[in-house]
Amino acid sequence: MEPPEPAEVRMSQAIQPAHANPRGELSAGQLLKWIDATACLAAEKHAGISCVTASVDDIQFEETARVGQVITIKAKVTRAFSTSMEISIKVIVQDMLTGIEKLVSVAFSTFVAKPVGKEKIHLKPVTLLTEQDHVEHNLASERRKVRLHHEDTFKNLMKENNEFDDPICDEEEGMVSTGGTAVQSIELVLPPHANHHGNTFGGQIMAWMESLATISASRLCRAHPLLKSVDMFKFRGPSAVGDRLVFNAIVNNTFQTCVEVGVRVEAFDCQEWSKGQGRHINSAFLIYNAVNDKEEMVTFPRIKPMSKDDFRRYRGAIARKRIRLGRKYVTSHKEEVPICVQWDISNQVSLSNANVEALKNLAAKSGWEVTSAVEKIKIYTLEEHDLLSVWVEKHVERPAHLTYHLLSDFTKRPLWDPHFVSTYTVAVKSVLLPSVPPCPHYIRSEIICAGFLIRAIDSSSCTVSYFNQISASISPYFAGNLGGWSKSIEETAASCIKFIENATDGGLINTF
Repeated sequence: MEPPEPAEVRMSQAIQPAHANPRGELSAGQLLKWIDATACLAAEKHAGISCVTASVDDIQFEETARVGQVITIKAKVTRAFSTSMEISIKVIVQDMLTGIEKLVSVAFSTFVAKPVGKEKIHLKPVTLLTEQDHVEHNLASERRKVRLHHEDTFKNLMKENNEFDDPICDEEEGMVSTGGTAVQSIELVLPPHANHHGNTFGGQIMAWMESLATISASRLCRAHPLLKSVDMFKFRGPSAVGDRLVFNAIVNNTFQTCVEVGVRVEAFDCQEWSKGQGRHINSAFLIYNAVNDKEEMVTFPRIKPMSKDDFRRYRGAIARKRIRLGRKYVTSHKEEVPICVQWDISNQVSLSNANVEALKNLAAKSGWEVTSAVEKIKIYTLEEHDLLSVWVEKHVERPAHLTYHLLSDFTKRPLWDPHFVSTYTVAVKSVLLPSVPPCPHYIRSEIICAGFLIRAIDSSSCTVSYFNQISASISPYFAGNLGGWSKSIEETAASCIKFIENATDGGLINTF
């Protein structure tokens, strides 16, 4: 392992049986405690004064670690704002027998510097030493914008969800209610649970929340839940030694092989406890996969909301999933894989046939999930490992054959697509053309697989489906739409519908 960077803080821990769950794997709650402690020390190293956790978000768990292995947590400040900092965290596990290292988790924390008395704080900027430092510094600003607009975006998506009948809510055999997944627990905060400021250690609160969420998820699947990601731990206020912390967890919704569990924490001092008036100090949404005894991935049953509160939590989970998708792809930095398919006249037919076949295979895949539905337009997404695909479905009041002719003529595309530039053609798969060499004035982006599928509904209407298997270079454009802070996909789809429905037949039908 390479030596630490100057501003980096590292923690290394040998995983002992006391740190593990019943499967012999490092407990996610224990890892969250180590992550929070390391991030706090990185923040205080930069600030030079005490710091407290404001939130922990974008936590992704890629691998599990087992007893006997060594965990190394790397944390550093990516960007400092006036009084707050973003901390980037990376967790590596090393097998001591083989020396093999694997990435376990990545996460981002926000810490706030605590002033001494009435002293005003203005944090110094982060020193950027490498190209990666500059990339993360810029992305930190984007992530901060997403955090600041999170509440407004969530409210807008909830309003949008309430305006259409969610097809997922349709009655289906095997659907279950979430009443049986509700779990409550209480903890008395003791001195060992406090941090060096005298408040309850944030990592300890996160560990307690994760433990309860795991119980809730297991009640739904009757299998072994595995924490896959955390939407956000948001610290709304402090608690102290002597407080009683009441935790409530319940399943909100399921998405095929994953389930979202919501956890709420309230704190009570002695007087508040006797009156039953607590303080809401924390909330989080944890996403789990699950495996059975044969280590096979479990598909969760569909959720059937029963009460008004069930529907609120159900639709809230859908909105958060959209925001997670957008945040995941807009704030991550991935290298674009260069275009490697050479085109010439001899392979034109084989490439065309392969492109059509790839598009049909993409459309036929299972697992597509509705993320948005407005009037005549529905947007679906499909996540496969680290690959995201988008399906935009439009209902058009025009015959299928006429629609095909209009959309297959790329000279007409600028009439309805504001993102289309007439100086180049978007193909269903990008290829290298000897006649069009790379130019330093333009950035080339690859279309992996994209195109339209048109199906007739009757003699006068059809369904137009646009598919795109998203590459790294175009993911920020789609991410804004999926995350709910942009509507350009819906606007372009509506423009496409208007273009087709307003087109005259003028000689087009005769060409068929």
